[in-house]
Amino acid sequence: MDNIAIKLLFTLLGLFIVLNWGLIQAGIMNKIVARVGKRIGMPVYQPYFNLIKLYSKRTSITHGVMFYLGPLFRLSGGVGMFLFMPLIFGSEYWSNFSFAGDVVLILYFQFFGMLGMALGAGEGGHPYSAIGVSRGLSQWTTIELPLTLAIISIAIQYHSLSFTDIVAAQQGGITHWTMWTNPLATAAGMLAFLGTMGHSPFDLVKAPNEIPIGPPTEYHSTFLGVLRTNAAILHVVESVLFMNLFFGGATSWFELILKTFLIYFWSVFVGVVFPRFRIEQSVSWFLKVPLILGILAIIFI
Repeated sequence: MDNIAIKLLFTLLGLFIVLNWGLIQAGIMNKIVARVGKRIGMPVYQPYFNLIKLYSKRTSITHGVMFYLGPLFRLSGGVGMFLFMPLIFGSEYWSNFSFAGDVVLILYFQFFGMLGMALGAGEGGHPYSAIGVSRGLSQWTTIELPLTLAIISIAIQYHSLSFTDIVAAQQGGITHWTMWTNPLATAAGMLAFLGTMGHSPFDLVKAPNEIPIGPPTEYHSTFLGVLRTNAAILHVVESVLFMNLFFGGATSWFELILKTFLIYFWSVFVGVVFPRFRIEQSVSWFLKVPLILGILAIIFI
């Protein structure tokens, strides 16, 4: 019982660290994007102020139970990924509750949050909700195809569906990373990563360059605060996922912070350089180069 209590304590501490690193990272990335556009941008600590403001507000508008469960489902997806994702290789307490086959569970949690938001938006009653739901689910389905093929290729390569085993096989230097031993799977996975992060050119659900609708507008007060909290956690956990699969994992918090920053920056860099796709362009793009690379990764292994 003492070991379980200590494990739970370290897990909660890890969640606190990940949340704060996600908020700080979001502030840094917003500052970088602003500088690219020759603007000063908001302060790095602005995401903290946003959360305080949102959680201090309440709403009396009623849209139905499922509409308000959507953000909770979304948060459950991000927190669920964190709980079963090993953070620091070789650490008993920072491995969270990972187990043999945790890669499969993480893939389910990835899609869980998206489905929850789709159910919530469907009950909102907004005339454009169906458009957002169809965009999100259509794009996410095509993202899952190359990502799943890349993960299958890695599972075949390392004969395991455990993050701990996959990271252990990559120890011994950078040449042991999946990035070098299976470059096709890495390429397919990192292209799919652009879609999972939801930055331009794949921010189709929010569509910030169109009319001001979508989750940030339809959800407000505490519900939007829950979504922002999930975004901070999810962006870090998604980066940790790809770090464990392709870039050797992390043996310390410093290494984790450095690698997740660089992985996250990859999606921000592409978002600054390329404009937003239309839904048909996004779907067809994932079904071309990333999907072909995923198939070749399977053949290669």
